Amino acid sequence: MNNSDLMVKILKDAGVTHGFGIPSGNVLPFIEAMRKGGVEFVLTAHEGSASFAADSMGRVTGKPGLCIATLGPGATNLATGVGSAYLDRSPMIAITCNLNTPLLGRRIQMLIDHHALFKPITKATLAARHDNVAEVMEEAICIALAEPQGPVHIDLPEDVSLAEAKGAPSGPITAEALAIKASDAEIDGAAARIAAAKRPVAVIGMSAMRMGDPAKLLAFIEKHNMPFATTTMAKGLIDDDHPLAIGCIERARRQVQRKFIHSCDLVVGLGYDTIEVEYEAWIGDVPLVAVDIESPDIVDIVKLEAEAIGDLDDAVGRLAALPAIANSWDAAEITGHAAAFQKSLRPSVSVLTPHEAIDVVRKVTPHDGILSFDVGAHTHQIASQWPAHDPRTFLITNGWSSMGFGLPGAIAAKLAHPDKPVVCILGDGCFQMTCGELATMRRAKLAIPVVVLDDRWLSLIQIKQHKRQYEQYGSNVEPEPYREPPSHYFNVPAIGVRDGAALEAALKTAFESDGPTVIEAVVDAGHYFDTVFD
Repeated sequence: MNNSDLMVKILKDAGVTHGFGIPSGNVLPFIEAMRKGGVEFVLTAHEGSASFAADSMGRVTGKPGLCIATLGPGATNLATGVGSAYLDRSPMIAITCNLNTPLLGRRIQMLIDHHALFKPITKATLAARHDNVAEVMEEAICIALAEPQGPVHIDLPEDVSLAEAKGAPSGPITAEALAIKASDAEIDGAAARIAAAKRPVAVIGMSAMRMGDPAKLLAFIEKHNMPFATTTMAKGLIDDDHPLAIGCIERARRQVQRKFIHSCDLVVGLGYDTIEVEYEAWIGDVPLVAVDIESPDIVDIVKLEAEAIGDLDDAVGRLAALPAIANSWDAAEITGHAAAFQKSLRPSVSVLTPHEAIDVVRKVTPHDGILSFDVGAHTHQIASQWPAHDPRTFLITNGWSSMGFGLPGAIAAKLAHPDKPVVCILGDGCFQMTCGELATMRRAKLAIPVVVLDDRWLSLIQIKQHKRQYEQYGSNVEPEPYREPPSHYFNVPAIGVRDGAALEAALKTAFESDGPTVIEAVVDAGHYFDTVFD
C-alpha cells in the first residue's frame, strides 16, 4: 500500500464516496488509488466546479467533500470553491498535488506556495510528507468536521503520494458535538428574556442546519408558539409551509420582512451565523437573544440582551423543555403576514417572468426534491419565494456568494442522492460561466433539468446600476434578440420555452429523461426592480 492508497482508505472510512477534479501527471497516483479504493473520481470541466461540487457534497451528506487539483493553476482555480466552503461552513478536504519533495521551494515552472494560497480560506493547510500521511489525513478530517465546519487543504508531493505507507489509520472518524455547552446561567438568562417578551420572533440560521437532532428546533418553536423566519441557507430546516413560518429574510421584498420584525419586541437568533448577513442590516432596535455555537459578530447598535453559546442541540433542547411561554401572538396575524409577503413577490404581469417560472419549477419538482441554484437577482427571488420542505434540499452559496455554484452543486446532490429528484436554476450569466459542466452531467447520466432564466442581462448588476443612477454598461449578457437555443450543448438536449405551460411540459419530460436537459426560459425580469432590493 502506498500513501495514496492509505489516504483513500481513510477518506472512505470517513464516508467519502466521490472526489471531484481534473487529472494531471502528478495527480494520477492519487486518482489511481481512488479507482482501486472504491472512491469514485468525477471529472469536471473546471477545478472551480470541482470544489463547488465538493462543497455541496459536504453539505448534503454531512461527510467531508473531496476535491483534487494539480499544482499552480489547478490550485488557484480550485481556490474559489474552497473559499465558498470556508464561509458557508461546509466540511471539505481539498488536495493539491505537487512536484517531488526535493523541488519544493525552488523557482520552477508552475510552482507556487500552496499553503500561502489556501491559508486565508481554510480552517487549516497541512503538508503530507513521507512520515506523517496517516496523521495528517486523520487530522484534516477531524478539523473539517469540527464546528464550525469547513475546508482543510492538504499539499501532496508526487513522491510522497507514491511512497510506501508507513502509518496506519486509527479508525473511523465522525463529527463530534461541541464539547462546550451553554451554562445554566446563560440558559436561565435566555429563558427569562424570552418569557418576558410579548411578540418574540425566532430567526434561524445555517448553523442550525448542522444540528444532530433538528426536531429539537421544531419543538422549541411549537412549544413557545413563536413565529420564525430563516436565512437563505436555513430554509427547509423546518417546513416553509408550517403555520408559524413567515419566510426568508434579507432577500426579495426584504422591507416587508423588516417591517414585521420591527413590530416584534425580541429576536431569538437560533444558529444564526452573521457570515450570511449581519444583524445590524435588518434588526433595527429590536433586542436580541443569541443561541449559537459562537458569540455573534455584532456592533454596538445591536441590543444583545442574552446569549447561550455552545452545542446547539443541548441549548435548544433545554430551552424547548421549559414551560411554554405566554405571548400575544395571534395565528391569523402570522399567517396573514406570510401570505401578504408571498403575494408581494408576484406582481401581476402578462408575460413569462422569473417569479412565474420559479413557481412552475416548484410545482413540477416533487415535494422532497432538491434545488441547486446560482447567484444573481434570481437568487433573491428564489430564496424568498421557493417553499423548502426538508433540510439540505435548498442549495446555494450565501456566505461566499460566488457565481458558478449552481451546476456543480446539482451534480454533487444527484450523485449523493441518486433516487431524489434534483433541479438546477441559473441565470444566463451563470450559465455562460459553468455550462461546460453539462458534459460532466451527461457523462454521469444525471437526470437533472437545468432551467436557465434568460433575460439577456446580469440583472442584479443592472438593478444596482439603476439604483446608483449609472448607465447600463457592462451588464448586457446578450444584446441580440433571443433566438431558439441550439438543439444541444455538449450533446445535452436544449429546449426553449416562452410561457409557463411550455415550461411545465418541458420539466415533466426532463425529469423522466435518462440524462440532463437544458430548458431556456425566456423571461421578462422587469419585476426584479420592484421585488429585489426593494
